[in-house]
Amino acid sequence: MTNGSHWETPRVSVLLPVRNGQRTLPAALRSVQRQEGVSWECICVDDNSTDGTWQLLQQFACADPRFRVFPSPGKGIVAALQFGLAHCRGALVARMDADDAMHPQRLLRQAEALDADPSLAGIGCRVRAFPAPHVRLGFRRYVRWLDGLETPELVARERFIECPVLHPTMMFRRSTLERHAYRDTVWPEDYDLILRLLESGEKLANLPQRLHFWRVHASKASLTDARYSQEQFARCKAYYLARGPLHPCDRYVLWGYGPTARRLCRALRHQGKEPYAIVEVHPRRIGLTIRGAPVVPPHALSSLPQLPLLVSVANPTARALIRQYMGHTDRVEGRDWFFTA
Repeated sequence: MTNGSHWETPRVSVLLPVRNGQRTLPAALRSVQRQEGVSWECICVDDNSTDGTWQLLQQFACADPRFRVFPSPGKGIVAALQFGLAHCRGALVARMDADDAMHPQRLLRQAEALDADPSLAGIGCRVRAFPAPHVRLGFRRYVRWLDGLETPELVARERFIECPVLHPTMMFRRSTLERHAYRDTVWPEDYDLILRLLESGEKLANLPQRLHFWRVHASKASLTDARYSQEQFARCKAYYLARGPLHPCDRYVLWGYGPTARRLCRALRHQGKEPYAIVEVHPRRIGLTIRGAPVVPPHALSSLPQLPLLVSVANPTARALIRQYMGHTDRVEGRDWFFTA
């Protein structure tokens, strides 16, 4: 263990778990070193790497005592995060991934935002995904969607579409993470944390500045780890929908029945929730019965019971049209109905 200390208690602890990050780690750590205007330490936890990661971490720690490096006593990112958090000394904890990079003012801007609004439990920022040839359409759409989620109200409203903040961009109050902690589940640990925070009433937001550089590559955990599959994201959504908007109802109305909606429907079934009706615009589906639920057109919503409505339509243009349509009804988004894709 190399745990160089510094006489000053840092304002920010950067929490960086890493596994086999030898290729990208130096750039990530140098971007931490370039941070301006705020005192920091970087808690690096090596998650059982088999390349030269540990040697690199030791080199940085020997040259700069603000880097405090530890081998993880467990296995997996959650164990590394939990262990690293226990060693954070700053009142603020900023997440960082070993394959990303920070803008020099990321920590300063986020610390200032949390100082300015004590009601915020954490704040992210806009990102630039790179390198461009690897950034596929799905990533570009996700980044564009994140760009529109600055306020706590928008983050909370959109939380069941996808993760409404990008975890490695987040700065949290350490007290928040100590209360809620990371959990080792079968689904993504970051989405689980964010949904738990929002469920408990914590407020999260995103800065409008692009202060984080998000590297996309084929071996990224979000593309290779089974916990980040679409099925597991659906299970995570279903778990928190059942505890929140759908509680205590055992029935709901589902808008849409494409692949995303079917995944969510299966996941909700495991939570004891079944659709009362399915809203569709496809003329060949209207009038059918799917697993006991009649398929009805949108105008039939007014004749259905006031059950929670889950809109599982992934196309952004279709979502905008549905939001416009629902704006002419007496149902309130975020209370009576939610986008879930």
